[in-house]
Amino acid sequence: MSESNIITGQYVQISQSPASIGERMLALMIDAFILFVYAFGMGLLIYNADYLNDKLQLYSAFFVFLSVLFYSFYMELFNHGQSLGKMVMRIRVVKKDGTTPGIGDFFMRWLFLIIDIGFSFVGVAIILLTKNSQRLGDLAAHTMVIKINNYHKIQVSLDEFSYLDRNYKPVYPQAEDLSLNQIEVIQRTLDADYGPDRERRIATLAPKVREHLGISDTRTGNEKFLYTIIRDYQHYSLEMV
Repeated sequence: MSESNIITGQYVQISQSPASIGERMLALMIDAFILFVYAFGMGLLIYNADYLNDKLQLYSAFFVFLSVLFYSFYMELFNHGQSLGKMVMRIRVVKKDGTTPGIGDFFMRWLFLIIDIGFSFVGVAIILLTKNSQRLGDLAAHTMVIKINNYHKIQVSLDEFSYLDRNYKPVYPQAEDLSLNQIEVIQRTLDADYGPDRERRIATLAPKVREHLGISDTRTGNEKFLYTIIRDYQHYSLEMV
């Protein structure tokens, strides 16, 4: 099974392994069994409850029906993307970027579950054909089901940050106050093709960064200054994880 690698805003690489179709089917079967036992048991209780009149029995049965119908939606929403079956199989629902889905995302998955189950062959085919083993509901909600073991295994790519170690001392502590978008602007400027235009942009950007952060040091060259700012920012970002 291929892995889905993402880079978070803190420059942390997370390797996510999509759950296999077998794991997802087993989780679905476990959920179906649990729901069957629940519905059957509650049905017996309601039917044999002499203290309930016909109207209350009808209301009780309707409540059981709704709880079964919305089971996957509420479980995933309030249980960190996991139904009971997913908990047993140690898989969960996340956004493709690794973040936690919102209520709209979980609702979209639940809404398409009827289609995925009703047209099971189509649902299975879509899971097999998509890169991250996504069903139709996942595609609509931009989510995926992953293995928890791989999700909790956060890997920091030290190849890109070999200069960062425990003994690294940031030169400009103010770099911590920059936003990710600002860092990306600096990085794009430094990554531009070498030439007069790149030098001009660096010469224009560096004073603005100094002014924004309140840094009075002008002895350091503009290019070196910007590289140092990025390193300092990455140092503080990595400390957060």
